[in-house]
Amino acid sequence: MEEKLLSIKNNAISLILETKSVKELEEIKIQFLGRNGEITKLLKELPKISKEERPKIGSIANGLKNIIEEAISTRETTLKKTKVITSRSFDVTEPGIRPALGHLHPVTQAIREITSIFTQIGFTRVRYPEIEWDWYAFTALNFPQNHPARDDWETFFIKQQPDEKKGTVLLTPHTSSGQIREMEKGELPIKMLNIAKTYRRQSDVSHTPMFHQFEGLVVGENIAISDLKGTLNYFVKSYFGENRISRIRPYHFQFTEPSFEIDISCGVCLGKGCRLCKEGWLELGGAGMVHPNVLKACHIDPEKYTGFAFGWGVERVLMMKDGIKIDDLRILYSNDLDFLKQF
Repeated sequence: MEEKLLSIKNNAISLILETKSVKELEEIKIQFLGRNGEITKLLKELPKISKEERPKIGSIANGLKNIIEEAISTRETTLKKTKVITSRSFDVTEPGIRPALGHLHPVTQAIREITSIFTQIGFTRVRYPEIEWDWYAFTALNFPQNHPARDDWETFFIKQQPDEKKGTVLLTPHTSSGQIREMEKGELPIKMLNIAKTYRRQSDVSHTPMFHQFEGLVVGENIAISDLKGTLNYFVKSYFGENRISRIRPYHFQFTEPSFEIDISCGVCLGKGCRLCKEGWLELGGAGMVHPNVLKACHIDPEKYTGFAFGWGVERVLMMKDGIKIDDLRILYSNDLDFLKQF
């Protein structure tokens, strides 16, 4: 009798769990608990069992009845909830909730835009090492041995055995070292754009120890200052907008002669003068005609070939773009999502 009760229990629970509707559940309830149900039939047979086993079998049968009733009630509740959900108006073609997606860092966006602008006028993107020899970073660029840029407080030097010809090892402080590597190839004319990380021991609202520079170099016959000015003005109008213009001011750099600082008209007052720019202009970066000594260091005849170069900070030109208000360069690398989401 106990085995029969266990078999009925397993069969009933299995059928209840597989039920797909409340109607089917009612049929199962009648099958097991109705007047002529299997449990009812067993209870009617109790008088035929010995007096000793009768209480035990009766208790098991009643417990089984309660288990089946509880299982039916639970399944009925589940089916009714499912029916409510599926009965609601639901458009299966409606797009779901898309997962949050990130985007390129603003500096990466700026690098891609700068690359695109110069590629349109024939510049070729190149890449050179961030860990560099003194020869490429300073000596070949006409820096004297006692120049302040070679000081430990300006440049990150690496503890490594110096090379007899190329000197000490350092983290490149500017992308200008790429000029030397490009000219050493001896393939003229040159029209290159080098964008890379650079390193200097500076940290304040307008400097970070690591930043990005983009370096342009053009070398060929009859290259003049007018070519430099035209190139710079093309970039300024393409990146900052048609209403912005550039100007050059005399300056001094070791690797260019003559050398210039490049200014762009203020995006706020358009060159009229305001609280931001004071006189209508904002400093953009440096440029100039390649120094004859630099050409000679790369075995290029300065009597036959001339060239111009420029090197600016990617972060700096990004900060000066219309609509971007960044008053502290370091925030670009602070991982502040509230700030980065704006771009």
